[in-house]
This record gives sequence, structure tokens and C-alpha cells, in this order.
Amino acid sequence: MQALKSDPLGAPFSAGTGRASVNVPAGACDCHVHVYDSRYAAVPGARLTPPDASVADYRLLQRRTGTDRVVFVTPSTYGADNGAMREALAAFGDRARGVTVIDEQTDPAELRALHDIGVRGIRFNLSLGAHPPAASLRPMAERIAPQGWHLQLLAPPDTLLALAPVLRDLPVALVFDHFGRIAPADAGRHAAHALVLDLLCEGRAWVKLSGGYIVSPTHRTDDAALDALARSYLQAAPHRVVWGSDWPHATASAGRHPMPDDAVQVDALARWCGDEETLHRVLVDNPAALYGFTPAGPVSLS
Repeated sequence: MQALKSDPLGAPFSAGTGRASVNVPAGACDCHVHVYDSRYAAVPGARLTPPDASVADYRLLQRRTGTDRVVFVTPSTYGADNGAMREALAAFGDRARGVTVIDEQTDPAELRALHDIGVRGIRFNLSLGAHPPAASLRPMAERIAPQGWHLQLLAPPDTLLALAPVLRDLPVALVFDHFGRIAPADAGRHAAHALVLDLLCEGRAWVKLSGGYIVSPTHRTDDAALDALARSYLQAAPHRVVWGSDWPHATASAGRHPMPDDAVQVDALARWCGDEETLHRVLVDNPAALYGFTPAGPVSLS
């Protein structure tokens, strides 16, 4: 892959000022981004309440990563209030998709309205906030099945194992974010890693190579320990893997680890993929299939 000249480009909530050093294909999608806006109240007991991070801030980041498309995910901070995510979708138009959080009060008309603005899935965060609760997995999956949506799940490995019978029998596709929350040392050792690989190979699930610094023992984006874990997914089911920056890195704002360099994250992905064809698949083809993007056209990020 041809290297690109580094330019001094900064973006809020991201370390470094250079561009990714690889050519990123047109239509590349960052499949895991949050926006934060203090006009929307955090739910009681929210464990992450980062500073405001706007669409305008994120557009600056795209100049460094080279991505064009984006998937906005409602963070645990807001519970089932999707207001900030909805505004982000409106700002990006057809180059964005959304993953929402719903509850028992979300009616079919609201689901249809969310679909019309680009939402393609719901998220269960059983690591932070536990909302919605695990007992709602199947009922919620049944509610979104008519929309053709997926269910995105963040849960510790032991929780994944406990939920295995449910996960194998859901009527919608699963998406595991943040490497399935599998630590690099558990690759090939923890039964949850085998479960995720099985579901990928069976065509029942996808995995996001996002938040590597969360599962890394050193909490760094360039941790070589992530290489084998990432490649385990890419080798098992390259057509079921997508990538996300996890910008604006709320856990870093909370002081849990250094602020990641998102250009370095893109470079790490290119290293894991190993060739341009696989990188194109992960950044363009797979997100198009999962989120329903139209074929990529020429873009300008200047």
C-alpha cells in the first residue's frame, strides 16, 4: 500500500496530527462513532459523561483517517434518548447510518421513522449501563426483525457465554463491537472467543475491530498484542468484519487510558488486513452490506 505524506492536521479528542499512512479507499466507513451534546441530559448513574463532541469535530477527524462514511451509535450516556444521534444523521445525510437504543416504550411508528433517517440496528451495552437488560435481547430482536435491523452487543466474555443459547437463536444478525470484548490473551483460550468465531463463520454475526485500546492490556492503539486477535476474525470470516474508531474516546476523556491516535488506528487496521483487497472489504464492501450504503462515488474531504 502506497504511503501518503503526513500533514499537520489536528482534530479534537484524538492524539497526533498526521494522516493515516495508507491509501484509504473511497467510500471507507468508520462504523463506530459517538456524538455528545450537553443539551441532552445524561441518564442517572451514567458512568461516562464526556465533553461535547460534535459532527463538526468529527469532520476534522475524517481529514486524518481518510474515511467518508460513518455510523453514529447512541452512547450509554443518554440511555434511550437518541436525540444527538438523530441530529448527527441529519447533518451527514446518506453518508451516515445509525445504531440506536430503544426501550419498551418505543413503538413501531418510531422504529419506522428511525429507519427512514438511516438507523439500521439497536445496541445493547451490558458492560456500561446494562441498558436494555439482557432479558430483553430476544423480545427486542423480535421487534426489530421486520425492519431488517441488526442487534449490536457489547458484553464481557463470561456474559457472552451465559447468553450463548439466546445468541445462537436470535431472529436478527448480531454485531459484536470492540473485538467482542475479548482480551488479546484470551484469543484461542476463552470459550467466548470460539463462540464469536462460530457465529461469524455461520453467517449469524459480524464483529467490529473497534476500541482495541479498551481490550488491550496496555490500552494503546498500536499494541502488537492486538494483531493475533484481529487476524483471528479476519482469517475466519473476512466478509463479516468492519472497523470503527470509537471516536471521541469517552474512556480516554475519563482518564482511563491515553487519548488514541486515530490515524495510527487506521494504520493498524491496514497491517491486520495485510493487503488492499482485504482493507477495501473491511472499510467499504462489508459496511455497505451491513448498513445498506449505496455504491461509493467520488468524494472530497478537503
